[in-house]
Amino acid sequence: MPTSTQTTGPGPAGAPEPDSLPESGTGRTPKAVIRPGDRIFSVATLIAGILILLILAGVALFLLAQSKDTIEAQMSDPSSITGGKGFFSYVWPLIIGTLISSAIALLVATPFALGIALFTTHMAPRKMAPFLGYVIDLLAAIPSVVYGLWGIALAGNLTSFYLWVSKWFGWIPIFAADENGAVSNTGRTLLTASLVLSIMILPIITALTREIFLQTPRLQEEAALALGATRWEMIRMSVLPFGKSGIASATMLGLGRALGETMAVAMILSPGLLTASLVVSGNQTIASEIAQNFPEAAGLRLSELITIGLVLFVITLLVNMGARAIVAKTSVKGS
Repeated sequence: MPTSTQTTGPGPAGAPEPDSLPESGTGRTPKAVIRPGDRIFSVATLIAGILILLILAGVALFLLAQSKDTIEAQMSDPSSITGGKGFFSYVWPLIIGTLISSAIALLVATPFALGIALFTTHMAPRKMAPFLGYVIDLLAAIPSVVYGLWGIALAGNLTSFYLWVSKWFGWIPIFAADENGAVSNTGRTLLTASLVLSIMILPIITALTREIFLQTPRLQEEAALALGATRWEMIRMSVLPFGKSGIASATMLGLGRALGETMAVAMILSPGLLTASLVVSGNQTIASEIAQNFPEAAGLRLSELITIGLVLFVITLLVNMGARAIVAKTSVKGS
């Protein structure tokens, strides 16, 4: 009668190693070995995450501390603040100018960025696409001062256009002339600054959306084409839904760049406060207001500028929080 023998050689392929089997009598597997490199990397990433939070908190505390004089003046004597009507009357037009210029820049840049990204990833010849991508990326390397100088030159050529817009579309408040019936004779208006901002944020949105579109599963694109879809139908049904969250994050990142842009906007806009029209000089943003007045500021005026910097800090934080919520929402729907 044959007797069973115990195999001492290695088990069949796929069998667990002896040291990964449950311990006899305990039913538990031994703990995984953590190598020193893994532990160092984990600690380093934790420190980096905590450090960025500390820096952010330090910036917020610094702005709050430096805004103390403005807060006290607002409580005791609002007429001592620039404009003579209190801090909120001073900062509100700046907030509106900042939001309007950023919104116009985003509305102008986003369609062009999406079109360029789709063309370079799905429509352009294979040899042409990399060259077009390099040219668009090169726009991000141009300094803000150069954009500002170009914007000043552009503004001088837009005066006749603004006159035409005011003549035919003056019934719309944002294109109306001032109370004297005049339009900017220099072209250095909020609309000009917004157009320059749209060029500045274009490469950011384009680069991010291009990388997102390249990640679209090839099988989905080929399946849509195999079912008889045209190139545009394939893009509409496969590429755009897949990149929805990426498009949202790219546009919000471009909006953040537009909100904080300083030098180019400050060079284009003339000092002043917000007017009701986009074709009349006198509009201003928070960043350009700080850049134009900070070198000569002292005392309460310096505190005012730091306080409006705190306002811009809060606006940017809210925009980033909203962007994260939008990205999370579109990601859930897309999945």
